Order: sequence, then structure tokens, then C-alpha cells
Amino acid sequence: MKFNKQYILLLCGLSLIGCTDDKFTDVVPFPEEADTDNPGTQEPVSSSRDEQYRPQIHYTPAANWINDPNGMFYLDGTWHLYYQYNPSGNDWGNMSWGHATSSDLIHWEEKPVAMVRNEWGDIFSGSAVVDKDNTAGFGANTVIAFYTASGERQQQCLAYSTDGGMTFNQYEGNPVIPNSDLPDFRDPKVFWHPESGKWIMCLALGWDCGIELWGSSNLKSWSKLSTFRSSSARSNIGQWECPDLIRLPYNGGEKWVLIVSNNPGGPAGGSGTEYFIGNFDGNEFTADEMDYPLWLDYGSDNYAGVTWSNAPDNRTVMIGWMNNWNYCGNVPCNPWRSAMTLPRELTLRDIDGSPRLCSSVVKEIDGIGGEWTDTDGICQGGVAYEIKLSLDPKESKTFTVGNAVGEYLEVEVNPSAGKIIAKRTSTTGATNFHGLFSIPTLASPYNTNADELELHLLIDNSSVEILSTDGAAAITCLVFPSVPYDRISGLENGISYRPLNTIW
Repeated sequence: MKFNKQYILLLCGLSLIGCTDDKFTDVVPFPEEADTDNPGTQEPVSSSRDEQYRPQIHYTPAANWINDPNGMFYLDGTWHLYYQYNPSGNDWGNMSWGHATSSDLIHWEEKPVAMVRNEWGDIFSGSAVVDKDNTAGFGANTVIAFYTASGERQQQCLAYSTDGGMTFNQYEGNPVIPNSDLPDFRDPKVFWHPESGKWIMCLALGWDCGIELWGSSNLKSWSKLSTFRSSSARSNIGQWECPDLIRLPYNGGEKWVLIVSNNPGGPAGGSGTEYFIGNFDGNEFTADEMDYPLWLDYGSDNYAGVTWSNAPDNRTVMIGWMNNWNYCGNVPCNPWRSAMTLPRELTLRDIDGSPRLCSSVVKEIDGIGGEWTDTDGICQGGVAYEIKLSLDPKESKTFTVGNAVGEYLEVEVNPSAGKIIAKRTSTTGATNFHGLFSIPTLASPYNTNADELELHLLIDNSSVEILSTDGAAAITCLVFPSVPYDRISGLENGISYRPLNTIW
């Protein structure tokens, strides 16, 4: 996510509509100049990571602002996560690439900042690939990162790492794709397309609601291939950013999925992640005729998600930013601000004869899970919890997830609408920090015809993720209760839970 005059005016208008005493300057401060000396030596700030609202099973830096995940790749047993980061404070600004690594996608170790603002501008979002065959000439298995340099204009730059992604060298030929006139031109996501024998880059056009595709044989010289635009007017709301083009198995064949982060056109207001299903021939992506927009997650707090490159075992694993541009600068978190979602495995499933993109929490979550236990409503023994329950999708049902002081998130199963509805109102805890945070309806379609609706609720200090077992239904939302949720009410039986241990 990046700011421009058009977005500022829109946010100001939303703030006036949603809350008369909020000011835009409290939401999004503009970036200051960052220190560009020794970008790879800025050590993480120490923290006990036990502050109120601090997530215990989701990645957060010790301190300071984060947003979009960037540049993720897997190499030699390590998952690398980079992200938009402000090394100087807890508000948006000084955009750099923070860095964390993991051996299991669950436990993360924060590393020194990987890249900071340079002569081309702030280091905005991008991606990274492992150049196994040395197509760029920096050496086999060099990590090649692409990012948007945001200065007077947005341009695409290349940086390369010969030490496995710990430090990066700026390519002397930057920018590899200059920009002369586009106001929004950003977030390069690169992958290898073996059928055409070239690298493909997706670039977002922001408020112009389009995705450009570019091709290269050597990662340095790029040619524009095509531009994708949706024929659905309902998809062309807000600005498009953080694209990702992936292929997935489907019904014995395969389909291509174009993922686009859309703000402020999301399903719950503000940010959301939509997707298009179709085909890619090496030059052009063509979307199937479907009822767009389709949303990856119907909650308010799963945005800018992209997938890891070079993932093992043909896995397609995504992580998203767990916040929303409507109120991200106001959430009551200190000394950090924002977290990542739990990593999720992406699959395509047939729903009523059409493919749907599903996201399930990665299997590695079992590594921090205790024994499953039946419960009459009270969860004990962990810093976070996973609750599993089975419901009849044809029967109306309302239940709550809450705490001992009477704060709760209400969840409704609504057969007439065929939806799961979460209600994030003032009952959930703190909401008055921004007028757009309280949302009475976060509604996900069932996306199933099964006789049972099995739901998993993953509960952390300041979030609830509601997912069906296959990930076809998904609602991710932040909550800020005065004490963590540890109980479920309104259901008679069929509830089990397991404690989840802290990742710190």
C-alpha cells in the first residue's frame, strides 16, 4: 500500500463519515527521510513480546510499523519473510524491507533490516526469486529481489543477494523498468514460466485497476507483454496492488489464479484481497467468465497477501498483512503496529461446479498445538487457542467467543443467506480508537454443500481467524479485548479445542 493525493482525499472523506473526532493526520503520517547507511546492519529492537494485545502465534517485529509482506522465498530449509517496515517508528514511513526467517513457517526469528531507502526512493513492495540457473549472471542460486522504488515516480529496481538473502546489493543498472508517466506502477511479483522460457513480472496500476505483465530472459531486461483488466465493474473499485499470478491443480488439470489486493473496495470495507480464475499462455492472462469479485477472505484484516517462491513439494503458501487501511494507523498496539496472518496453503476446490480459491492454515500449526480436548465452553492451558466445532449449515445458530469479563465476538450461522457472519461491535473490546473499526457484519459464504459445516477458530491476543476445514470460508478480524478470549458460549456440544503455545 502506498499513498497518493487521490487516496488521501478518499481517506479523509471516510474518516469524516465514520468518526467526527478522528483526523487524517492521526491515521497516516507521511514518511520522513531514512538513514541509508549500512542497511544490513540495523539490528532488531529487543522486546519481551508480552505486551497487551501482542500476538503470540502470529509474526510481529519487536517494535515499529509493518505492512505488506514482500520478497518471500524458500531456500536450504529456511523460509524468508520480508515486509514493509519503518525502522524509525510505529507509524507508516521510511519504507524499508524488514526480515524474518523460519524453519517451520510458525516460529520466526527477526533479522537485521535487509534494505532501506536509497537514492531512488523508499523501498516499496516486491518479490524475490532464487536464480537457480544463473540467468541474471550473478551466480547460481543468487537471490534476486525486485521492489518498487518510490521517489519522484515509481520505478522497478533489482537487488541481489549472494549470502542467502541476509544482505542485498543494488544492481548498477537500476531501474530495470523505469516509469515516466504512470502515477501508480508498483509491487513487482516475479516467477519463472517454463513453457515460454522466461521470467514473468506482474505490476499493479493502482487506481487504474489493471495488472501489467512483463517478460524477461535474464531478469534485467524487461518487455511489456499485456495488460489485464476485469470486465466486472464491481471489481474495479479502489486501487489495485500487490498482484500474484499462480497456477494450481484443479479437477485433474490446472487453472491460473490472479490475486489482486484491492483498497478500499474490500468485502468488509477498506482493504480486501480478490482473485480471478483463468488461463495464462506466457503472454496474457484471460479470466474465466464468473461472478466477480471473488474474495480470498471475507474478514476485514487479511490484505496484501502473496506467495513464497521456490517453496518445496509444490506447495503454494501465502501470508497476508493482518490489518486494514481504514484504521491501521490507530490500532492500540505499542511498541509494534500490525502482525501477519498465519501462513495459509492455497488450493482450488470445486464449489457448485466452479473453482474457488481456498486457504487453510499450514499443517505446521500442529507443532505448537496441544492435545485436542472436548470442552463445555472454557479453554485452558495456552496463550492462544484453536477451537473446532461442527454445525448443521441448514440450522440457524448464534454463538460467542469471549472472555470472563463479558467481552465477546458474536458469530452467526445464517442458512437463508448461506453465510457465516461475525459481528465486531463494541462488545468485542476496544473499538473507539477509530470510527471505522466497529463492523456489525463480516460475512463469508459457506462455500460448501456438505451436510456439516466444520469450523476452526484460531484465537490470539488480538485476532480471531474463522476458517472452514478446507479453507473455502474465511473471516479474519482483529479484536482488542481487555483480557484474551478463552471461552465459547451458545453451543451445546460438539466443541473441542487445543491450546497453542507461544511462538516466542
